[in-house]
Amino acid sequence: MWVSPEDVLLAGALWITERANPYFILQKRKGHGDGGGGLAGLLVGTLDVVLDSSARMAPYRILYQTPDSLVYWIIAHGTSRKEITEHWEWLEHNLLQTLSIFENENDITTFVKGKVQGIIAEYNKNHDVKEDDDTDKFKEASAKFRKLFGMPEEEKLVNYYSCSYWKGKVPRQGWLYLSINHLCFYSYLLGKEVKLVVRWADITQLEKSATLLLPDVIKVSTRTNEHVFSVFLNINETFKLAEQLANIAMRQLLDNKGFEQDRSLPKLKKKSPKKVSALKRDLDARAKSERYRALFRLPKDEKLDGHTDCTLWTPFNKMHILGQMFVSTNYICFTSKEETLCSLIIPLREVTIVEKADSSNVLPSPLSISTKNRMTFLFANLKDRDFLVQRISDFLQQTTSKIHLERELTGSLNSSDDEVGIIERFSPDPQHSLGSEGERTFNLNDSSVPTATQALMTMYRRRSPEEFNPKLAKEFMKEQAWKNHFAEYGQGVCMYRTEKTKELVLKGIPESMRGELWLLFSGAINEMATHPGYYEDLVEKSMGKYNLATEEIERDLHRSLPEHPAFQNEMGIAALRRVLTAYAFRNPNIGYCQAMNIVTSVLLLYAKEEEAFWLLVALCERMLPDYYNTRVVGALVDQGVFEELAREYVPQLYDCMQDLGVISTISLSWFLTLFLSVMPFESAVVVVDCFFYDGIKVIFQLALSVLHANIHQLLGCKDDGEAMTVLGRYLDSVTNKDSTLPPIPHLHSLLTDNGEPHPEVDIFKLVRSSYEKFGSIRADVIEQMRFKQRLRVIQTIEDTTKRNVVRTIVTETAFSIDELEELYVLFKAEHLTSCYWGGSSNPTERHDPSLPYLEQYRIDVEQFKGLFNLLFPWANGAHSDPLAVRFFRLLDQNGDALINFREFISGLGVLCHGDLTEKLKLLYKMHVLPGECALMQFNVLRKSPLQNCRKCFILKLNTPDYRHYLKLWNQETKPKRENTKDLPKLNQSQFIELCKTLYSMFSEDVAEQELYHATATVTSLLLEMGEVGKLFSSSSSSRKDHNMEGLENKPSPYIKLEDSSPKDTGTSSAMLISDDETKDDTSMSSYSVLSAGSHEMDEKLQCEDIADDTVLVRSDSGTNGERSNRPHSSGPLDRGLPHSTSIDKDWAITFEQFLASVLTEQALVHYFEKPVEVAARITNAKNVRKVGRPLLSTSDYEISSKLGY
Repeated sequence: MWVSPEDVLLAGALWITERANPYFILQKRKGHGDGGGGLAGLLVGTLDVVLDSSARMAPYRILYQTPDSLVYWIIAHGTSRKEITEHWEWLEHNLLQTLSIFENENDITTFVKGKVQGIIAEYNKNHDVKEDDDTDKFKEASAKFRKLFGMPEEEKLVNYYSCSYWKGKVPRQGWLYLSINHLCFYSYLLGKEVKLVVRWADITQLEKSATLLLPDVIKVSTRTNEHVFSVFLNINETFKLAEQLANIAMRQLLDNKGFEQDRSLPKLKKKSPKKVSALKRDLDARAKSERYRALFRLPKDEKLDGHTDCTLWTPFNKMHILGQMFVSTNYICFTSKEETLCSLIIPLREVTIVEKADSSNVLPSPLSISTKNRMTFLFANLKDRDFLVQRISDFLQQTTSKIHLERELTGSLNSSDDEVGIIERFSPDPQHSLGSEGERTFNLNDSSVPTATQALMTMYRRRSPEEFNPKLAKEFMKEQAWKNHFAEYGQGVCMYRTEKTKELVLKGIPESMRGELWLLFSGAINEMATHPGYYEDLVEKSMGKYNLATEEIERDLHRSLPEHPAFQNEMGIAALRRVLTAYAFRNPNIGYCQAMNIVTSVLLLYAKEEEAFWLLVALCERMLPDYYNTRVVGALVDQGVFEELAREYVPQLYDCMQDLGVISTISLSWFLTLFLSVMPFESAVVVVDCFFYDGIKVIFQLALSVLHANIHQLLGCKDDGEAMTVLGRYLDSVTNKDSTLPPIPHLHSLLTDNGEPHPEVDIFKLVRSSYEKFGSIRADVIEQMRFKQRLRVIQTIEDTTKRNVVRTIVTETAFSIDELEELYVLFKAEHLTSCYWGGSSNPTERHDPSLPYLEQYRIDVEQFKGLFNLLFPWANGAHSDPLAVRFFRLLDQNGDALINFREFISGLGVLCHGDLTEKLKLLYKMHVLPGECALMQFNVLRKSPLQNCRKCFILKLNTPDYRHYLKLWNQETKPKRENTKDLPKLNQSQFIELCKTLYSMFSEDVAEQELYHATATVTSLLLEMGEVGKLFSSSSSSRKDHNMEGLENKPSPYIKLEDSSPKDTGTSSAMLISDDETKDDTSMSSYSVLSAGSHEMDEKLQCEDIADDTVLVRSDSGTNGERSNRPHSSGPLDRGLPHSTSIDKDWAITFEQFLASVLTEQALVHYFEKPVEVAARITNAKNVRKVGRPLLSTSDYEISSKLGY
């Protein structure tokens, strides 16, 4: 390819000149091509790998040089001699004569440079290549990556790094390539090559460590190997990128939505590959956005636009605080450099004015932002203030348009600013409140269900006169403290959040303010404000609909805080039902999980119904990610994190707890319900207060504090039961002396024994103690630990899935457990590869982790073809694909165009372990299926529907028959043995297809000629049997002619629409025999005479939508004809349906006749009875993929190959 001219100082170093003229030199890289260039070639090859020159240097190049100059310019390079020769010849024919005219060398150089750049521009214009800031270095690195590891265009390289790979005790210097789906390494040292390909989805551990000998090491572990990389120039960048890519892969294994959101990254234009930083920049931007959202509790779809250093004027202490401003599509946020000093969130929907103030020495580049609640925020020391203001203005304009649009859609008044602060009040008497006209009601199917529009706690709070005591006075003082705080620091989402805010939270949030502050601190207030009417719509859509989630919800409704009066009547139960059902419909991937009912019931006590819904959204989707899915992955991940923290912070207790197995027991119940199920209610809500303010670190801190407080008792425990009793008594004794609520019996305390109760523990002292002892735990450290544990947990789940699948089907097949596990790995790898690089069906349809184990991984016909060619003994030559399609249709019992592992193994098991009869029966049934309809469904229907309307009609006609056959053959799964007499007969066209299949199966067999002769004998015998059978049926068919007239319109694929039966079948069979007798090694197959010698039989073949002789006849050169699925222009289907009358409906053979005929030929018997080496095929399938296989299936598994090593 032509390249923009670059100067080269040493033209002869490491290159060999092959052609030269006064102005241009064509060179070849030493060590490239035949011979390798001896020792010099080995050294150059090694240097290329170590110094990355192989990524920059193609093996051929053309240099430009003026006669009197020492400076050379590279103007073209090529990966092949053909490519570079074309460029050289163009230069000789078009430029040499022109250059001789110039007198000045500078003019020549300018002319050549301009000409080359003009050629590049013209090429880009003609080939629609977009101009971008790509680097040639990265383009060639991407090309080299795909070539070295056999990757397709869809596999995008993200970045690559120089490093050493430890192969045994020897380090191999080379290059680590990180792509979207794989980690790859390549090294070439002194003629020895090392390649490594590892799927991100196969990695079980990824860690960065340091040893005395190797200060910076990245360890990559899979189920079978551990790979060590060292000597990185920038190990932190490499590790962060690897961590992020592995995280994406885990997300895809965990959740089928991962493919939708994560495949958006590598979708780049094939003709304009991005430079090294572009795709990586996208990933970095995603990582920054994730940290930004977590820091400020923003909605999941919020994307960070940029951030800059600045100062913020804080009026409460009259200071300019140094920090960073973050700007995104809908928010402006600020956090101080000193972490807890101050943070601020300003939603753009609240902003009224953004203006630049006058600069001064005291206040350089100030920016003032005013909000609707009359607060003004003053930022200063802003770099590039004008650009920042423009970005904010653009986002403000978008936000304003969104608000106007929402108001138009929702009727404008419901979301007016004046109503934001309105709080509806209810009478304390719940019976009276049911009839209130001021209630906000939802449009529910059942109008008799009362609807709560305020927190349930306000409706069921019982206060007797004697309760007005110091507790209530203290509660009143708390409320006043918060009100004073609001007056000084602001109220609502734009409040300054400082260390004082945290102090107030640790002292306990007042009962009356709990719902409001939970919404504020969790960020749920933002999602609720930007989705007006969303909850009501969900309730309307979900009410009255039933599925598995709603059944589970109904079962658990009366188990949710049954001791609280709010849930002892229909109002509380109905509100809980609506919130849980609405969320199950919002997020079907989670649906409903146990423990959600307990948490939601507490949310409903302190928040309105809609607020409780958005709090639940924040909890499930942001604050406790993956906690409440079917496999509680998030809770298991945090259990692993807790074990790590326990080992670090209470090491003396860790070994004891591990031996007792207590940590895994306690962590799930503590974390899933935020201590609500193990602690008295009035104490647990204080934990929830802190959790909404400070996140998951609060739960870890508190759990460690509980263990630390009981360290001596736990060390003395002899079993897990005793340890659980110790911890249960302690948690039961945690009290909230400030609570104004009436005491509520705690279920957990009722289940403990009658031993001596633990002394009371004050919840506020416990929380403060947890902050003092374990407050150093940082959120970013927790996220790092979560990543490590997520790898372990998800891979453990994958291993469990594999074991369960194998255990389920091991009794149904003759394969060993080890063979089944190996086959499952190959099956899963084929599935994942198709999800990565495309396929004929949507990956989200094939991959659904919520399905039963056997259904989680499924493949379509394209992936089955790949596995069929690798594993199935009947796969031979170019005719394998049509046979694979037939086999697939037979295995696809439910007709969804996907097969699961059980169906796959059932088919492979027959071919590998079945007896002769079973194999022949399978072969027979594959052809009784309307085979051409199967082919049509996958191929013909992709063409224009107008061109294929007749074919589509035939497909519809065939469908009932096809289903009927499947129902018949499904009976084989039952214990009773199938009677071979129940199998349908094979008609003439199906028999021809069977003959073709037999010939194609033997095309590469050692005994090919012997098998061909045996097949010819069998087919001749069967043809004669069919003719004889037709004679017997002719008399009975003539008596039933009047019945056939009435059946003409029935949907059968083999109906005779006109009376035109063949007359010369006997001649055809004779020709078949004579042809086979005279056949030599390169002659036509025996069945070719059916097409070439008999016009009548040719028409029969055409009616199967084969349409031309290339389907059957070998070419004159002796090569196999390839099957064509394109109908011939004069084929019978183009002439209308009546032409299908060439099928002779009276000609048929039975399975018994087919079996008996095959048994007469020893060669065929030996072929179908010979044992199949399954282990060898599995090994071959692993190793042969990278040689002679389509790119779609390359690197489906971990490869660690060495050439010459």
